[in-house]
Amino acid sequence: MIKVGIVGGTGYTGVELLRILCAHPQVQLTAITSRKEDGLPVADMYPSLRGHVSLCFSAPEKADLGACDVVFFATPHGVAMAQARELLAAGVKVIDLAADFRLRDTKTFETWYGMPHACPDILEEAVYGLPEVNREQIKGARVIGLPGCYPTSMQLGLAPLLAQGKPLVNELGLIADCKSGVSGAGRKAEISTLLAEASDNFKAYGVKGHRHLPETVQGLEAISGRKVGLTFVPHLVPMIRGIHSTLYAQLLPEARDTDFQALYENHFAQERFVDVMPAGSHPETRSVRASNMMRIAVHRPGNGDLLVILVVEDNLVKGAAGQGVQCMNIMFGLDEAAGLMHVPVLP
Repeated sequence: MIKVGIVGGTGYTGVELLRILCAHPQVQLTAITSRKEDGLPVADMYPSLRGHVSLCFSAPEKADLGACDVVFFATPHGVAMAQARELLAAGVKVIDLAADFRLRDTKTFETWYGMPHACPDILEEAVYGLPEVNREQIKGARVIGLPGCYPTSMQLGLAPLLAQGKPLVNELGLIADCKSGVSGAGRKAEISTLLAEASDNFKAYGVKGHRHLPETVQGLEAISGRKVGLTFVPHLVPMIRGIHSTLYAQLLPEARDTDFQALYENHFAQERFVDVMPAGSHPETRSVRASNMMRIAVHRPGNGDLLVILVVEDNLVKGAAGQGVQCMNIMFGLDEAAGLMHVPVLP
């Protein structure tokens, strides 16, 4: 059994980790930390876990994280890098759901997250936790920087186009029009996510610049091996969970005869958590709710020169906790889908 600790178990990604891991056949939940909720039974905060999780939250200094095989950080940015060195010295693997180990360049991290990087040497060895792209590197990793929710949808949505030996689209003019539910903002008291503010409303934000932009560009350039230009506009929609990303790419003249449906189907043929839907499909966020599945549809309106890719995922599962468990399974040599075969919830 893999002994698992969770730092920051009270937020939305924390409870998703608990929901997934408590039913994982190879996991023993060992420690769940929260300074504020020290001593509180997890099931008292999250009644959905009654009968499944018997642990209490414990203050970080009381939790024996060094006895774990792997520790997930479902915490604000900056927490994982402050504790990673001690855990690694104890032989514990680290999976961070925040941004501490996503960006390769420390100056870029400091620009977008407003804090110095505490362990650039550990960042050097960290692996970006996108299994469909970095599976082999994940196998031997000690530290995983898990992708953000938006970047997961954008990178996997564009990967088949960029992974070819030569460009098929204008890679300097990619556009991502993305929408997320309010849970993407985390479990905190904030005016913009109050029911009276977010319900019956729809708005863009971060148009001038969003911290997921440099992460996504970094990932896309790693996939293509070429310079990439991306315009990314996120939106907040009045639903709890889910991401819908509509991606636009202008075809190059020499790629007009390409069968893009077949290209996507072949690219993801062996991926258990990416479903390329039949031509003409319009995937819905509810078709992936509470699951680790991503669904993609490829469109070419009027058989013209603009490719439109539709991507849906659950931002808390494939966009966060589920993808973290997927990485854990790979790191420990388990079936990649262990504990993750949840059927999406409808209605």
